[in-house]
Amino acid sequence: MAQIVLFENIHPSAREVFLAAGLADIATYSSSLPPAELFEALRGAELVGIRSRTHLDAELLARLPDLRAVGCFCIGTNQVATEAAMMRGVPVFNAPFSNTRSVAELVLGEAILLLRRVPEKNSRVHAGHWDKSAAGAYEARGKTLGVVGYGNIGTQIGTLAESLGMRVLFHDVEAKLPLGNMRAAGSLAELLAQSDVVTLHVPGGAGTHKLIDAQALAAMKKGAILINASRGTVVDIDALHQSLVSGHLGGAALDVFPVEPKSADEPLDSPLRGLPNVILTPHIGGSTQESQENIGREVAEKLVRFAQSGATKGAVNFPELPFQDAGGHARLLHVHRNLPGALAALDNLLAEHGLNIVSQRLQTQGEIGYVITDVDGDLGDAVMAALRSHPITVRCDRVLAP
Repeated sequence: MAQIVLFENIHPSAREVFLAAGLADIATYSSSLPPAELFEALRGAELVGIRSRTHLDAELLARLPDLRAVGCFCIGTNQVATEAAMMRGVPVFNAPFSNTRSVAELVLGEAILLLRRVPEKNSRVHAGHWDKSAAGAYEARGKTLGVVGYGNIGTQIGTLAESLGMRVLFHDVEAKLPLGNMRAAGSLAELLAQSDVVTLHVPGGAGTHKLIDAQALAAMKKGAILINASRGTVVDIDALHQSLVSGHLGGAALDVFPVEPKSADEPLDSPLRGLPNVILTPHIGGSTQESQENIGREVAEKLVRFAQSGATKGAVNFPELPFQDAGGHARLLHVHRNLPGALAALDNLLAEHGLNIVSQRLQTQGEIGYVITDVDGDLGDAVMAALRSHPITVRCDRVLAP
């Protein structure tokens, strides 16, 4: 079976990275696969690359003893049982930076189109009406953009919006350093009350479930615009529909939905379909050629660094150890239960087999510890078998040779 398996039309830039690193045993699939076929495709794979439609649950991970690392060629990692992966010694990587510009441009483009009422005007022209009225159409310059979630994407949107002459407010659950002339709002309620356009860039989960509900929508300025390119569960869709139909909100743009179609031929089930002042896009915020190329390269490079050096910097579920050149004849990657004496047990076992430790780095996270050890001498099969059978060991590997 292939050493590396990639699903869902991951950009060819990923393959280029693997080949340049000497990892040429690659299998690719153009889409996600049904569960039974997915398992067969993954059997024996050491590195796996997926996007949002391929789901790796705890049961599947337990059936893949050869799996060493997962790369999510996207921002989200909800499609992977990350905690279960960690407990099996499998780091999960993603691409939190590579598509920020693409999302930011889409959000600002939608804001401008909705401020100018372009979706409505476009529909009327197609229907044979030549409506040149300026009523309800506004410039972006001088308007206030409210950014909810001031992370990688939120900050970039704010920077671009300021270049258009917009004022930028932001709200985040953590204290963040404002860039440019942006200003932190005292609360979410303050941001909603002052913003002409509100754009959401928060993670999914219980803490943000229906963050924008009927009460939050009522707190927004009359005629304001709401844009959601974060997670579909962040907005109460029925409440948003009511706010748009009543005329309280001037428009909305959504790229994500609570339940999304599973195929290109399945229609979106949403009460927002057909509203003239709503832009609906099929989760394409990061879907540009530039972003997909960047994502392919970024995640593949993380997988290669892990496979060939053990580096886990950027893993979402794992103790993070940065890249460091090898300092000995061989390198051991050891994941263990985070208990007193774990490191001593590892070192004693290496000493019993006559291996001298040249360098060693340890990091822990929750229930596991991860240590990279460079040794003089060979990590033969007997040594590896002894390490793997030790009660403290979760997983033990050598680095992959190109």
